[in-house]
Amino acid sequence: MRKVERRALLCVLLGLILLGGLCYFIYEDWHEGGTWAVYEGNRDVYADGDLAKGALYDNCGNLLMRNTADGMIYNDDADVRAACMHITGDKDNNIATGANRIFLDRLIGFDFINGIYSLNNDGEDVYLTLDSDICATAYRALAGRKGTVGVYNYETGELVCMVSSPTYDPQDPPYTIPEGAYINRLISAAYAPGSTFKLVTAAASIETQSDAYSYEIDCTGSIDYGHGDEVTDLSVHGEVNLKKALEVSCNCYFAKLSEKVGADTLKEYVEKTGLDKSYDIDGMETRAGTFDYPEGGVNLAWTGIGQYHDMVNPCSMMVYMGAIANGGTAVMPSIIKPSNIVSEKIDEATSALKTKEMIEEDTAESLTDMMRNNVENHYGGESAFPGLELCAKSGTAEVEGQDNPNAWFVGFLNDDNNPYAFVVVVENSGYGSEVGGSVANQVLQAIVNNEE
Repeated sequence: MRKVERRALLCVLLGLILLGGLCYFIYEDWHEGGTWAVYEGNRDVYADGDLAKGALYDNCGNLLMRNTADGMIYNDDADVRAACMHITGDKDNNIATGANRIFLDRLIGFDFINGIYSLNNDGEDVYLTLDSDICATAYRALAGRKGTVGVYNYETGELVCMVSSPTYDPQDPPYTIPEGAYINRLISAAYAPGSTFKLVTAAASIETQSDAYSYEIDCTGSIDYGHGDEVTDLSVHGEVNLKKALEVSCNCYFAKLSEKVGADTLKEYVEKTGLDKSYDIDGMETRAGTFDYPEGGVNLAWTGIGQYHDMVNPCSMMVYMGAIANGGTAVMPSIIKPSNIVSEKIDEATSALKTKEMIEEDTAESLTDMMRNNVENHYGGESAFPGLELCAKSGTAEVEGQDNPNAWFVGFLNDDNNPYAFVVVVENSGYGSEVGGSVANQVLQAIVNNEE
């Protein structure tokens, strides 16, 4: 009798071990099944080491890239192929943000219940929020210069333009690949922000200084900090307050304002506005910005101006523009269309995630008014940006070793029918409003007027 009891107990114990093992396997399959499925030895997914399943489309259903057993097939238009290479990827899978690296499980159609089974065995079609025609316009506007253009809907979070240069036609690669062609500059790069950072310093002043709007200085064109250190302007601006200083981008004013606000407050507002953080855009991790916060003197002055050791990711700056446009809270960017639904226009209804409050609503309204004033009274207004309710800030960032500064132009359309925020960076090119503003106008005109 005792032998029977011992055997029964052993059977129960073995059953419990089996059940525990099964539960563990199910748990691991739930969390790691996609990784197992895309193992390069899986012949149902790969052909000669290359992914053989899945296709990528833009928001209007235009093919961007299809994986086949015979290799990758791209869009018919060479400009579209070059403009979208940093999301379609190249044939040798060198790009970190390429679809065959970040959307692997989506392209092969993996799910927990069915694995990678599909009726036609071709994988899945993945639809993006990107507009390939807008991307091609941005590519042409950059005209071969190094840099990046990003545009997103600040109400829904949907990224409609993501272009990085240098790039090339992945269907017909050049013999010599341009240096830096594999870097998605919108996602993976960081630059000195130049005067675009003054929008952070301005927000810090508005929310912490009782005299933010009335505080004035007499700009004489330079401030001497001693020992050969100084802050300089391109011209003498005379008496300027916050609004005027932002319009003419007065370095002397923002140098004094940075000292007045202080290093701790500048750090607080860099953190609040997310410029030191990384964003996850459906699997693409943006580069986090980096800053130093000197206690005072010329280095703190240049920090508040957007130089010294300030380094900002372009996508993060675009999200901050979305926060200003959206009353102080930004919507997180996304690049995968919800439920992979194709539509002629980007869906307005979305469950996009929002960031925490970056700035107060009143501050956002003030910055919107001042950025609109910049456009109307300093960047050319209607003649330079016809038909656009544009609010913007330029930046001209000096970079050691370059002949010319990097041109920044950031902002948004204050337009309910076209709620888009943008960032433009053109490397080694000159003044922000002249170079970056021209690129931004071409892209935004294409969006608003449905032009190619």
